Amino acid sequence: MLFAFSIAPGTTDDPDGSVSAAVAEAVRVVRASGLPNETTSMFTTIEGDWDECMAVVKAACEAVAATSPRVSLVLKADMREGFSDQLTHKVERVEEHLRSDS
Repeated sequence: MLFAFSIAPGTTDDPDGSVSAAVAEAVRVVRASGLPNETTSMFTTIEGDWDECMAVVKAACEAVAATSPRVSLVLKADMREGFSDQLTHKVERVEEHLRSDS
């Protein structure tokens, strides 16, 4: 299963409105989990089973909550039984189509 999520504090003390320090704390939790993961400018994606991924999402929310009394979470899941290593293989399949269409 893949879980793409974005966690952000509802408030920040940063004068330019940046939430990167709080987001870094969430990403730190994700990386410490040992699950395959990828962070982009808008989302972090992790791969694993339901329980282990949801535990990581919860812990990441708690890390952000330590910096702000309000936390926003956007979560999207791709549940496809019997498939693994989809964090990279899904992208590889798209790239394969792009190469063959050229």
